[in-house]
Amino acid sequence: MKLQGATRLADWGVIRAVGSEAASFLHGQLTQDVESLTADSWRLAGYCSAKGRLLASLVVWRPSTEEVLLACSADLLPTTLKRLAMFVLRAKCKLSDASAELPLWGVAGDAAREAGEVGQCRDATRLRLPDAQGVPRALFTGAAPALPPLDIAAWSWLEVASGVPRIVAATVEQFVPQMVNLELVGGVNFQKGCYPGQEVVARSQYRGTLKRRSFVFDSAAAASPGQELFASTDGDQPAGMVVNAASLGGRHLILAEIKLAALEGASLHLGSAGGPVLSLADMPYRVPHEPAT
Repeated sequence: MKLQGATRLADWGVIRAVGSEAASFLHGQLTQDVESLTADSWRLAGYCSAKGRLLASLVVWRPSTEEVLLACSADLLPTTLKRLAMFVLRAKCKLSDASAELPLWGVAGDAAREAGEVGQCRDATRLRLPDAQGVPRALFTGAAPALPPLDIAAWSWLEVASGVPRIVAATVEQFVPQMVNLELVGGVNFQKGCYPGQEVVARSQYRGTLKRRSFVFDSAAAASPGQELFASTDGDQPAGMVVNAASLGGRHLILAEIKLAALEGASLHLGSAGGPVLSLADMPYRVPHEPAT
């Protein structure tokens, strides 16, 4: 299947923050530096609980000085919006669900290749995402791109292959950012100052070797986010969890968080110690302390 064209991302939604203090408010809530964002850039970010566990992962951009847009998994948007609104207090910031006004489109192939992190394409905004398996990717917001249709399964495959995690309802509060490599893909700023869970995230970064990371795996069967992984040497205790999953052309691919120790001398399985076998696939970036495979 040729990975070229556009698909409507109905499983994504957009939160709009408007006001003179919108950027500063979000700067104090997210793992990312929002205040320094300019109209020609976008960033990944996490929204954490006080315990440093991810409540949502976000794509953040700032069309103007008084507007910030946040794209996240649609099944998390209502709770994320409600929780953020609880902390606005007297800040000059108004939050709303802009999903109907700003539908999101996944674009793969040549149309996503244009230079620059953020650009305008007719009546849509283009956010250039990291490539996956050599295929350029972008998020378009607004009008439907005038492109051939892309199978949503193909887009999901590229999303998983990119190694960029997306938190969904099944994985809320399961991971500290580093467990899903969020800081490796630019989603955590360690110089920006306080936000909910910041102390936990900082300790995870600086206390020593992390014991859990995420990797891309080929799977012998289809998987779902939140599904547990097991090592053949310890069938009683889960060794990890599926973050995102996709199937395409009879093949199955997952991004999964795993104990690093479970990658040494054991086979990995989906669902149980006797479940479908998993095998490490290519990672698009280097994971520190990655064991030999």
